[in-house]
Amino acid sequence: MRELPLELELAHRVELAEAQAAVECAEALERFRPGSGAAVRRVAGGFAVYCGKNSPITQAIGMGLEGPVSATEFDRLEEFYRSREETVRVETSPLADPSFVEHFGQRGYRVTEFSNVMARPVSEDETCPEPPEGVTIEKVGKDQIDLWTQTVSQGFADKFPVSQELLEVMKMFAFGPKTECYLARVDGKIAGGGTLALHDGVAGLFGASTLPVARKRGVQTALLQRRLARASQAGSDLAVSLAQPGSVSQRNIVRQGFRVLYTRVKFERSWS
Repeated sequence: MRELPLELELAHRVELAEAQAAVECAEALERFRPGSGAAVRRVAGGFAVYCGKNSPITQAIGMGLEGPVSATEFDRLEEFYRSREETVRVETSPLADPSFVEHFGQRGYRVTEFSNVMARPVSEDETCPEPPEGVTIEKVGKDQIDLWTQTVSQGFADKFPVSQELLEVMKMFAFGPKTECYLARVDGKIAGGGTLALHDGVAGLFGASTLPVARKRGVQTALLQRRLARASQAGSDLAVSLAQPGSVSQRNIVRQGFRVLYTRVKFERSWS
């Protein structure tokens, strides 16, 4: 497995692919529920996305990777969220221009989260090994999105409360035009799920979770392998996933040949 170069161009490609998936979620939310308030603003080379208060999709991504960011441009970012009475949350690559990072210190932001951005090349002949005994993975159609949404949301319940708002946002994410959804079963029973977002040759392996009763059965590994094989079939040359540093998810991802490209920092500023 060849090493991926840690370059600004690569970081820009990775960040914007994830941002595009979030943008599509906001667009789907507004399309299915006009007046929802979902919105997107192109700013500082990335995207500020709003999909409702405290939504995991409501944040800014991909900023500061196209050169210096002025105070005026940063004001546009803050105004987007302040006008909606929402905390500013900015996922920030360490390769962002120093001028962008300086604004956080000058304006009283705090660090609230670290996440590892992990990647690996996708070959043209990726194969999907047989999953562990009793485990099956299936790609689901739009008629099963409600089941997928409930399953993945329940798998995240230890991180995010399963509110109606979260269920709706997850559903809109699943309806993205370049997003595919997968469900896992263990001994015939629903066990977990995940998504595959395909953008410009980048395969984003996002939104995967396992129900507590089905953990330690190889579900996450099987989901990863199935989506990698599909990414190859779709012509992707790069697979990307996210994980909390030192987490079980990171260990599972590393076993599939992924390596940490960089650690992203989430900066936040509230208005209360």
